[in-house]
Amino acid sequence: MISILKDAWTIASKDLSNEIKTKQTIGMMVIFSSLVVLIFSFAFDPTNNMVKAVIPGLVWLITVFSGILGLNRSFLSEHENDALTGLRSAPIDPSSIYLGKVLANFILVTAVQLVSIPVLFLLFDYRFFGKVSWFILVVIIGTLGFIIVGTFLAALSANAKNSEMLLPVLLLPLLSPLLIAGVQATRIILENELIADAASWIRLMAAYDLLFLAACFFLFEFIMEGS
Repeated sequence: MISILKDAWTIASKDLSNEIKTKQTIGMMVIFSSLVVLIFSFAFDPTNNMVKAVIPGLVWLITVFSGILGLNRSFLSEHENDALTGLRSAPIDPSSIYLGKVLANFILVTAVQLVSIPVLFLLFDYRFFGKVSWFILVVIIGTLGFIIVGTFLAALSANAKNSEMLLPVLLLPLLSPLLIAGVQATRIILENELIADAASWIRLMAAYDLLFLAACFFLFEFIMEGS
């Protein structure tokens, strides 16, 4: 298991170093998320207290749709110069490729969230009354579940002709339980309600993450054999 984690970190480092050089994927993600926040800030009156109810949904809307841009590129880039063949022929466990991609995608999406979520609160003049630590926990658990499933489906759809269109079609229905729980837990925390009310939603998100992580970890080898 230690060797799998080391190989996963190597692959993640390779992807992140390439992204630091090109800044192609994260640039698209930041621009897209910023545009979404800007459009919604003009579409709604930030001074209206009723508008504050859409903030939890916007947090996850930005995360998912900007994240899909990055997920689409995570395996399509490997098809350039037939790099995926080199990964398959390398003396590493296929699961380490999956974990490495999950780690790299998670870091990229988290970096976008560090920019987009504060901008969202700023443009909507949102005053944060909840506990920051619980909010960060919910965002991390929800984002991790999104990346776990999204990375697996990005590998599955990478060989399709219209992979950019296929990935959202496959991903969004599977994300429904996670997004519902994420929005509800975020709303409870932002409105400074009892943490006990959010605990059941957080447990649901954690169970979702563990279930899909185990399934994707063991099934990824078959995707690599068929690609």
